[in-house]
Amino acid sequence: MKLLVTFLLLAELALPQAVAPPSQPIPVDQENSRKAKTILDAAIQALGGQAYLNIHDITQEGRTFSFHHGQPNSFGVRFWRFYKYPDKDRVELTPKRDVVYVYNGDKGYEVTFKGTRPLDTKELSDYLRRQHYALDRVLRQWLTEPRVALFYEGQAVTEGKSVDQITVMNAKNEGVTLYIDSNDHLPVKKSFSWRDPTDKERNIEEEIYDNYRPVQNTMTPHTVTRTYNGDMANQRFLTTVTYNQGISDSKFEVQVTYDPNKGVPAR
Repeated sequence: MKLLVTFLLLAELALPQAVAPPSQPIPVDQENSRKAKTILDAAIQALGGQAYLNIHDITQEGRTFSFHHGQPNSFGVRFWRFYKYPDKDRVELTPKRDVVYVYNGDKGYEVTFKGTRPLDTKELSDYLRRQHYALDRVLRQWLTEPRVALFYEGQAVTEGKSVDQITVMNAKNEGVTLYIDSNDHLPVKKSFSWRDPTDKERNIEEEIYDNYRPVQNTMTPHTVTRTYNGDMANQRFLTTVTYNQGISDSKFEVQVTYDPNKGVPAR
């Protein structure tokens, strides 16, 4: 009889374990990714939501300043920029607009009084790398790709603002860290790193966004600062910005008229 009672007690103790367990809490990594996505969704909405996502082309006018090792090497140059998402870009410099850089896909050109030449390998690769990690590429393209990974890395203070730090990693293991304002959810800074194939050194490039103003239902930074390994490299101040003006593809079509790398043909 005692054996029977003991068996029944053991069976009762085991019974709760046989019942389906309650729903498990979300794993930490999934909860972390979900929080990162929520913040990025808020950033896209703060930028303009569907209006931001539907930008096809951008026209800008302003003044650009270049730096060398963090020190200004010019008094600033007027510029006009025509950009067609995702890979067509044209920048016209000087008041006469007689120095022009044109990028179309993976090709780049410089147009001056000498004619049109293809950009050298380093000039072009520097530009293409920055475009690959551009903010609009990350928010509009990377986030829609399969196997993209999102990481919430906590709160921080950057550029004097409280921010949420998010890292976006694509399937190629390329990462971009975005710093999103904790209050208005607008992007404050973008950072990415890459390793130079020649000297194997790791380089860090960042963009800082400031002076946001609404333009055609889209919050637009009118001051953009680019840094390279902590030193200021370029700063742009926009005076005019317009969206979706129907820029023609012909604006990005050029014909090479000379190649300095090939020298002057012998006579």
